[in-house]
Amino acid sequence: MTNNPLSNPSFTKLFAAQIIALVGTGLSTVALSLLAYDMAGGRAGFVLGIALACKMAAYVFFAPIIGGMVHRISRKLFLISMDVLRAIIVLLMPFVSEIWHIYVLIFLLNLFSAGFKPVFQAVIPDILNNDEQYGKALAYSRVAYDLENILSPTLAGIGLLFFTYTGLFVFNSVAFVISALIIIITLLPKPKPVERSGNFIDEITFGVISYFKTPRLRSLLVLYIGIAVGSSMVIVNTVIYVKDYLMLPDTTLALFFACSGLGSMLMAFTYPVIAKKLDDKAVIQIGILILAISLFLMSYEPTFSSALINWFLIGAGLSLSQIPTGKIVNMSANPNDRTAYFSAQFSLSHLCWLIGYLAAGQLVYIFGFSFTAVFFACIVSICLIYSVLFWPNEEENILTHTHTNLTHQHTHKHDDHHQHKHRQNLDDPNHSHQHSHNKITHKHPFHIDIHHQNWPSN
Repeated sequence: MTNNPLSNPSFTKLFAAQIIALVGTGLSTVALSLLAYDMAGGRAGFVLGIALACKMAAYVFFAPIIGGMVHRISRKLFLISMDVLRAIIVLLMPFVSEIWHIYVLIFLLNLFSAGFKPVFQAVIPDILNNDEQYGKALAYSRVAYDLENILSPTLAGIGLLFFTYTGLFVFNSVAFVISALIIIITLLPKPKPVERSGNFIDEITFGVISYFKTPRLRSLLVLYIGIAVGSSMVIVNTVIYVKDYLMLPDTTLALFFACSGLGSMLMAFTYPVIAKKLDDKAVIQIGILILAISLFLMSYEPTFSSALINWFLIGAGLSLSQIPTGKIVNMSANPNDRTAYFSAQFSLSHLCWLIGYLAAGQLVYIFGFSFTAVFFACIVSICLIYSVLFWPNEEENILTHTHTNLTHQHTHKHDDHHQHKHRQNLDDPNHSHQHSHNKITHKHPFHIDIHHQNWPSN
């Protein structure tokens, strides 16, 4: 069996849909920056910071609800619906006349993105069962995200030579529609049955609670604070740096985003080779170190050519620190609970971006570009130190642990945890009834789930 994920037709179609949607989103990123500058002038970074905070608020509060409840509906129909709704919202962008209109539309647009993205991420491991295939798929996915930073701004720069930025929003809407059409013709695997007990609140909080109970994921979240502030500095304040510090035209903004995307893409292509020599924990920490150094260099407010190199390095650091996170989350989750874990990762990481976007916009507006870059570099460095101290040294996910006596009810099938008999034959292997587990000590790949409520102590 080939280890190239593109040999899988379902993944290839979903990957194409992802690229098309992200290229469209990249066009809107440039258009939104210019729209904010037109409406707010020198306060554009302030406006963008609040707009992107609205985006993160939608991600933070909506994603866990989706993660807890999406197993009740068709994943395919859900993904298609999210694309169509995003297409409609983007079409309304050119008609805004007040700054608060931007905030409302950004919130609604990303409410639907908060539904689409974690479900999309959780589908990929169901399609690609081979770990090396999945690792390469994550690298390809990073490349797709980087197209938002390199190809999209390049296309936007070309487009701005012929029409205004409002046309970029229209192209984004078309991209979402094409993404939905591709998903319609894609065969998605049937999701694994979800083992849950409790009420609605228990379902939507399951992923977040399990995330915090997993030591490696707690360390990953701390690192995401550093990732978020570094990324926010680039996304929110590049337009201010280009327009107000360097006094350069709109098309140069696209060039800066392109340099950041190029650094990120280069690391994405290199990652499969790096992953054979280093574990994912080390790769992420190296990326964070590059990010911290780059932010310190950014505080010197470099000239045009030096700044392009610096933006390239920041892109490289952001890429290395984010590519392996899907593998970390996947290894930490019971396959039945992937969507809940990915939704928790999505929500909590974007909570970091929510804070980062607000801080990036406000601090540069109040204290200036140089101070903010140094402050963020210090935050990234502290996050790196935390991960070195508190991320467990794990060679494998197989842990010895003890189960106490337990009686509960949930949907299950007869597996390693459920070896009991029924008085009658059951047609459906997945069934629900009250059952008991005896006390036992054993070892296997460990995840926080309905049978493993706490991480085993050393």
